[in-house]
Amino acid sequence: MKIALLQLNLTVGDIEGNSKLILDGVEKAAERGAKICVTSELAITGYPPRDLLLNSDFVSRCRKVIAVLSNKMPEGVALIVGGVDINHEGCGNPLRNAAWLVERGSVPRIFYKWLLPTYDVFDEQRYFEPSEEDNFFVFDGIRIGVTICEDVWNDPDDGVNNRYGRNPLPAIMESKPEVLINLSASPFSIGKQLVREKMLSNIASKYKVPVVYANQVGGNDDLVFDGRSCAFDANGALIARGKSFEDDIILVDVTNSTGKIAKDDFSEESEAWNAMVTGLRDYTAKTGFKQIVLGLSGGIDSALTAAVAAEALGPKNVLGVLMPSPYSSKGSIDDSITLVENLGIKSITIPINDLMSSFETALAPAFDGFPENVAEENIQSRIRGNLVMAISNKIGALLVTTGNKSELAVGYCTIYGDMAGGLAVISDLYKTLVFKVCRWLNEQGMGEVIPVATIEKPPSAELRPDQKDEDSLPPYDVLDRIIELRVEHHQSEIEILEETGFDPEVVKGVLKLIKISEFKRKQAAPGLKITSRAFGTGWRMPIACRFTG
Repeated sequence: MKIALLQLNLTVGDIEGNSKLILDGVEKAAERGAKICVTSELAITGYPPRDLLLNSDFVSRCRKVIAVLSNKMPEGVALIVGGVDINHEGCGNPLRNAAWLVERGSVPRIFYKWLLPTYDVFDEQRYFEPSEEDNFFVFDGIRIGVTICEDVWNDPDDGVNNRYGRNPLPAIMESKPEVLINLSASPFSIGKQLVREKMLSNIASKYKVPVVYANQVGGNDDLVFDGRSCAFDANGALIARGKSFEDDIILVDVTNSTGKIAKDDFSEESEAWNAMVTGLRDYTAKTGFKQIVLGLSGGIDSALTAAVAAEALGPKNVLGVLMPSPYSSKGSIDDSITLVENLGIKSITIPINDLMSSFETALAPAFDGFPENVAEENIQSRIRGNLVMAISNKIGALLVTTGNKSELAVGYCTIYGDMAGGLAVISDLYKTLVFKVCRWLNEQGMGEVIPVATIEKPPSAELRPDQKDEDSLPPYDVLDRIIELRVEHHQSEIEILEETGFDPEVVKGVLKLIKISEFKRKQAAPGLKITSRAFGTGWRMPIACRFTG
């Protein structure tokens, strides 16, 4: 029995386009001898469809497409395709997260998802009613069990999740399947594939059944999907893995336990880089942008963002804007020019000295009697934000922001200034990881990509004379560890102190900055999710809050 995992880059809401991609994949897989083709979860709608599911016409069109697929299926080939169905029970949520069994001229079965996640970026109980049906069928004499994404993440012996009071696997295994199929739309985060593979391997070896797993690939809004669809034999050995961050059709012979394992690089630098390139490339393509504009400061954050943009859209489609002020060092200007030359992107220079003077004159009456403070620094950032936003409007290019996760966490960014833009490319990379990715990029055999001087100089916003980031913040290795423990591991102040041994005043100060900066993050551009918890759809903190523990 040859099973094809259709690892496709699907677009949310493009019902007909997604269906065409699926049918093309089925035809190619059938030519290679596949008898069963499997898509990712909710492949017809693209994942995540979110509140499109509240539109009755959207749901109706999704269901109608199944009939179209059935009429065009090759003879003798079955398709298990992710989609949405109506909840026919008459009570509970109106929809079901479904996997449709489609054959030429018929739809013999529909399977429904049991476990509906509501953590991090997931909110499936908002739309779907869970199932308790035995998801099992027979095709060409082979007994097959069907699960949808979360259904395999709750086995008690695995310990990965265990958020639910029930586990679909024992019920499915009562039917003694000869292969277990899983349709997934599992968003990327650094290191997640190794967790997935360990979990799926454990399930295969525990239940003595081959497991095949089809995952979505590509970017949709803030989420990136890395693909890496895979298969395991009944002993838990990996027998196939799809490409990372690319469309792929993975053919697996579950009878003979054979398949192809694509080469991969699981280093955090490689994963972060490929996720950002994929996320930005698809964000622009799926929103209709063909060009990128960004500010270049000579710093490492804008340098990395520009490198991602050049890789994602091609250098000729990227415009870097240099906006030097009286506080911009010659080194930073030179570094920006070197970066432009290294990447081959376009650039323009707009000094802001005169604009700063105009603001100073206009605000003099309002500022009279007050000492200089961060207000004057923020004006510089907001001038730059206005300039790049104006260029974005004029030429129809997507403005991308260049702030990292460390800055966004503690508010070391200017609202309506450097936060202005349509997508925050590196907003889920800690500053320490930004440095690591830049060094890694320069080691990939392409020569110097990020100027060495940019990597080696102390980070600075350059909004006042001789300014350094560490004038206001702890060293980034300390800062990033505190942020990671708070944001990704949900640790309290006491737990962070016990784990790190850091200065209590430093920890307290960082946690306070994280808390009081929430209003900025609520107004930030969408950011590509790279870590296990980003400041995006999975971050739901109140602004008016007094809890500080």
